[in-house]
Amino acid sequence: MVKTTSKWVCQQCGYESVGYLGKCPSCSAWGSFLEETTTKGNDFNSAANEFVNNDKPQLLEDIKINATFRIPTHISEFDRILGGGLAEGSLILLAGDPGIGKSTLTLQTCGQLASADKKILYVSAEESANQVKSRADRLEIKTDNIYIYPQTNMENIKTQIEELEPDFVIIDSIQAIYSNNVESTAGSVSQIRECCNILMHIAKSKNITTIVIGHVTKDGNIAGPKVLEHIVDTVIYFEGDKYKSYRLLRSMKNRFGNTSEIGIFEMQSNGLKCITNPNEIFLNERSKISIPGSAIVVTNEGTRPLIVEIQALVGSTPYSTPRRVTNGFDMSRLLQILAVLEKRVGLNLSKQDVYINVTGGININEPSADLGVALAVATCARDIVINEKTVIIGEIGLTGEIHPVNNIEKRLVEAKSSGFTSAVIPEMGKLKYNGKIKIIPVKRLIDAITACIKKGDK
Repeated sequence: MVKTTSKWVCQQCGYESVGYLGKCPSCSAWGSFLEETTTKGNDFNSAANEFVNNDKPQLLEDIKINATFRIPTHISEFDRILGGGLAEGSLILLAGDPGIGKSTLTLQTCGQLASADKKILYVSAEESANQVKSRADRLEIKTDNIYIYPQTNMENIKTQIEELEPDFVIIDSIQAIYSNNVESTAGSVSQIRECCNILMHIAKSKNITTIVIGHVTKDGNIAGPKVLEHIVDTVIYFEGDKYKSYRLLRSMKNRFGNTSEIGIFEMQSNGLKCITNPNEIFLNERSKISIPGSAIVVTNEGTRPLIVEIQALVGSTPYSTPRRVTNGFDMSRLLQILAVLEKRVGLNLSKQDVYINVTGGININEPSADLGVALAVATCARDIVINEKTVIIGEIGLTGEIHPVNNIEKRLVEAKSSGFTSAVIPEMGKLKYNGKIKIIPVKRLIDAITACIKKGDK
């Protein structure tokens, strides 16, 4: 007997409730619950249950890895964050804001793979075949191995995959796909969970590499993040300022490679171009005139050191509560740094607005940028200029001490190759670096500020 019931599901994290809740107990999101209907009975079976693995256990030493386990896309920045290429049978989630370049990147990848005699099925759930063809012409993709399939029904997509037996499948996008086994509308957590489970079983059972494109919410999170991120093998975010041409591809989860790796692209009229030397581009955008409130930091994104400029603006406010605004830097971390500056250095900012900006549209999440932010704020407040050939590296503790950071030697090598002559770094043990760059070791925040003042006076 078939029985239909309803439940309330948080569209952010997938938390389920028997009734409506204003605030989700799991992710604390407000107004995210939607009612979804479910069907239970003897004749209901999820399509994912059709894929049953009857293989017997194998000894680890008896398992042979295929020599072609990784297939390079020949897009260097994409291969970097994937760990060398697309792993066979993997399920990859590519997420980003609308218009950031997700479809462009996947179509360019399809063109490269098709040139290597790979068969691709491109499922377009949001665009017609003519629209996809128009983009392919703009990207100068001409091949006979790409099949375009405008479809939103998961069962029909599954049938075409079985008939074509492609090497790669592209789903654009997962929020527009629906399954007949779920009563809720397309884009709901239940639909995303069901469709993604079906794609995962297809990828694993048939050894088909699948790239799933996902949208992000207004808060910058993937719709249904808990559901998708736990199912897929790799999670990649497409970031960037929509008013600039540069795009960042960031790996947040990767079962086949390093996490927190980034790839950098430039959006051009004929598609995305790989940026092999991003430091040169970011430094070229720096103002040629030295002004207070500017500091150069060397962050470490995955295996790549990046040199970026942090700008600070400190000004008086007519309001009782001063403003704290950040662009590309964590707000809570800024508040911690300002508290340390006030308590350990004596810099009172309670009557002043503080603005922080990371140039180039990059989001910095690494603690090694703390010292650069603190020095940018302090020098702007005291109208002091930091030497333009000095880089700042270090993490700030609550007592004002400067903590060491990892990969310091690699950061110094990158700074030297980019033309910098000195570096303010945490005082640490024996440093395995013999390059020709002046090292200024500091123990506390006040020491770093004093060192920069002396550099600026010269």
